[in-house]
Amino acid sequence: MFELDRSQIEIQKAARDFARGEFDKNLTLELEEKREYPEKIWKKAADLGFIGIQFSEQYLGGGLGVLEAGLIAEAFCCIDSTMGMALTLAGIGSEAVFRFADNGLKEKILPKICEGDIFSGIAFSETDHGIDLSSIHTSAVFTGDNIVINGEKTHVANRGTKGVYLVLCKTGLKDDTPKNSLSMVLVEGNKKGITITDSGKKLGANMMKSARLTFENVTVPATNLVGKDGKGFFQLEKFHDEIKILTASQALGTAQGALDRAVRYIKQREQFNRKLAQFQITKHKIAQMATKVELARLITYKAAFLFDKGKADTVLISMAKMTSARAAVEVADEAIQLFGGYGYMKESEVERFFRDAKIAELCFGNQAVQQDIIGEAMIGKIK
Repeated sequence: MFELDRSQIEIQKAARDFARGEFDKNLTLELEEKREYPEKIWKKAADLGFIGIQFSEQYLGGGLGVLEAGLIAEAFCCIDSTMGMALTLAGIGSEAVFRFADNGLKEKILPKICEGDIFSGIAFSETDHGIDLSSIHTSAVFTGDNIVINGEKTHVANRGTKGVYLVLCKTGLKDDTPKNSLSMVLVEGNKKGITITDSGKKLGANMMKSARLTFENVTVPATNLVGKDGKGFFQLEKFHDEIKILTASQALGTAQGALDRAVRYIKQREQFNRKLAQFQITKHKIAQMATKVELARLITYKAAFLFDKGKADTVLISMAKMTSARAAVEVADEAIQLFGGYGYMKESEVERFFRDAKIAELCFGNQAVQQDIIGEAMIGKIK
């Protein structure tokens, strides 16, 4: 039976203690309203080794695994879902650099991610097509020692010049299938030819600014190619496995945070001269919420554990992502119900946990996408 070892428990506790000491409720409300990133807290988190813990020590990472990264994400999001997501996604896309890039590119980028010097973001989706890989139009053309990029990407997180973007480009012939014609290219945010258009305020996760990026003859060194030309489809699949575990961990923390707040509230709130916690219907609701959280935890931990053992199970990962995200939405929704009218107010925090839970459910494949992956694998080939 799988269980956390002492080192993992200590990491979990350290992350929780850090979040309790640094995540200020009033600051969170202010930053979310202004759509500002918590840079000072991000730097402190990086200094303590919470950023890039799954990267090798030679790149200033922690030399640990995705399970440990997930434990940190869960602990952070339990204390504050918005702050937790912002911090644990500061280096999104760098996972693919670590898994697939050559040593030169890793040494150039990963230490800066781990030290909290730069952000990274993924530029995969395109306007009107989303992540439909057969409709990728952004092109990358090799010209000698350089790569020239043209196209447009949308829903790009961590926008700005202080960092890099992992851009999914078409490098093959126009009629080639996505499996043979896509590549990932790393692009510095300060490159000439990049136009950034703010996407505006989102339902949740508003500390992370997102944008539409336009690339007009953006030139980067050919060494910025991540891995081999034409392997972008394969890399994207593997990246999705890893990032869905992290998303499941964030959702798990969000669900636990909403549950914790609901339990505290019902123990002090009175109706008809009785504490809410004394009513049977309230006990039953809490029991259902707690069960959903624990089931999500078990499947998420197992998916991460197998990933770190080199036995990544795409179906199990989709199950973890689907289960944890749905649990987060349902538990946060029930928390709002238990809070009553106060649950609809920003000061309650649970309304924000609900909004952040919905982001976790939608990104990297919604519930229907995860069900397709699971169902197709279970059914297998049809003769």
